[in-house]
Formats: sequence, C-alpha cells, structure tokens
Amino acid sequence: MKHDYSRLGIGVLCRLFGKTRHAYYDALWRKENSLVREDIILQQVIAVRNDLPRIGTRKLHYLLQSSLESHKIKIGRDYLFDLLSEHKLLVRQRKRKAVTTNSRHWMRKYSNLIRDMSVIRPEQVWVSDITYIRLINQWGYLSLITDAYSRKIIGYCFRNDLMAEGCIEALEMALKNRMYHEPIIHHSDRGSQYCSHQYVNLLHKNAIGISMTENGDPYENALAERVNGIIKTEFNLHGSQLGFEQTYNQIKKSIKVYNEIRPHSSCDYLTPNQAHLQSENLKKRWKNYNKKFSHEKTAV
Repeated sequence: MKHDYSRLGIGVLCRLFGKTRHAYYDALWRKENSLVREDIILQQVIAVRNDLPRIGTRKLHYLLQSSLESHKIKIGRDYLFDLLSEHKLLVRQRKRKAVTTNSRHWMRKYSNLIRDMSVIRPEQVWVSDITYIRLINQWGYLSLITDAYSRKIIGYCFRNDLMAEGCIEALEMALKNRMYHEPIIHHSDRGSQYCSHQYVNLLHKNAIGISMTENGDPYENALAERVNGIIKTEFNLHGSQLGFEQTYNQIKKSIKVYNEIRPHSSCDYLTPNQAHLQSENLKKRWKNYNKKFSHEKTAV
C-alpha cells in the first residue's frame, strides 16, 4: 500500500499545533490570494507609471482606485506606501537649485499684484518661469506658462538659449490657447526675459496686467517653480541622453500627459484640462504630512 507521507506529515503537524488540515490549506489559499492581489496592484502601478513615471504615491492611490475596483480590490494609502516601499518603488525627490534668472538689469520691474489674491477662476492669473534641462553636450531651457487656477500648462517653448524669444513663443502659444476673455494678470520673476520690451509690449497689446516678484523670495512665484519641478521630476526630464529635437518631443508628450491625465490634489483631484473648464472654487485635498514617507509629502 502506497502512503502519501506529505499529507500524513501535514496532518501530524496540524494536530501538534491544534489546527485542522482545512485551516492549514485555508491559510495557504489566503497567502496565494494575497500574492495574486499584490501582483495585480503592482501591474496597475507599472501601467500608470508608463505615462507618469515619477508620480507620487498619494496621487497614484487616487488613480488606481477605478482600475482596482474592476478586480474587486480595495487598498488604503498606507498599504500602498508599504507595498511600494517593499518593492523599492517609492519616488525620492531630487534636491537641486539652479539660477536661470537675471534680475540685475536696467529694465523696468513691476509690482507684485497677486500677493494675497484669491484665484477663483481659470485665466485669472498666469504664472511663468524658466527651467533648464541638461542635454548630452549642451543645456536646454524650458519656458512655461501655467494657469494658476487649473494648473494647466497653456504655453511652453524649449530652446538652447536664454534669450527672450523663448518666453515670447510660450506667451504666444498661451494667447492662442486662451479660452476665456476676462482680465488676466501675468505673474513672473524679475528676469530680463520678462522685462524685455518685446515681452512687455505683447502683454500690453493683449490688455494683460503685469505682476512680478519683489523681494527675491522664491515663494512669490512658488506655483510656477512647482510646475517646473513636476515636469522635470515626474517625467524624468532633469537630464536627457537624447538630442535636442527628441528631447523637445519628449517634453511635448509629457506636457500633454500632465494636462490630460495627472490629477492635482489642489484642484479636487481633477486633471488640469478638467479644472480649466470649471467656474467655481476647487476643493483643495492636500495636507501637510509629517510621516515616515515625508519625501513624497509635497502635493499639487
């Protein structure tokens, strides 16, 4: 007679620990089910990060909800943090600071018109800034114009110099993309590009108010700098091993994904395109977190 010693051994162990064989196999099933569940979650994470490679865990948790519901899976934010930490998938923010602003020039500088202003509608305030991207043998400079209400990037230009023409091209794109015809205030730092006659004249021609930072405090243009950081950090654009034209195509694709897919916790988790169509105060859903995952605590 042939004996199944593996089953016999399991039965002995179960009796030894006061458990039934059914309880043993039930525990195995739960463990296997948990592994399958984790694999589904990680597959969905990878799918989202194909488009948003460095999106933070809180926004990732929000984006995963609908896809995981189709698998009848519900997860909490802390569980997702722990799972990504275990698999080394948490995003760690780079700390860097570079100067692209020259405010020591003779051209006229304007006052800060948006200090303490409540932004309550799209195209009420546009914020502008320039950031740099390291290429193989040169630098590229990205000029962005962002709507302060919706966080939508409405104008951009990528050039290999810091001349005012790049900012002007971004502004011309923003004007073409304008959807409303109410008064706008344009806010920037005091860089020579934004104070140039061509740039100022284009703003005046379109009846746009001019506002600038006053004290060299980066927080006076924090939103514009934050959007710069999102584009570079979450879309892996701090540096590029591609040529200039290929990098420009990558930037265009990244801005399209940013506007159409990435939710903003400061805009009630709407995408910039969705928020730009709203006409009421948007609920801010971000908080200041002081937890073990503080490297992902900044929310926009």
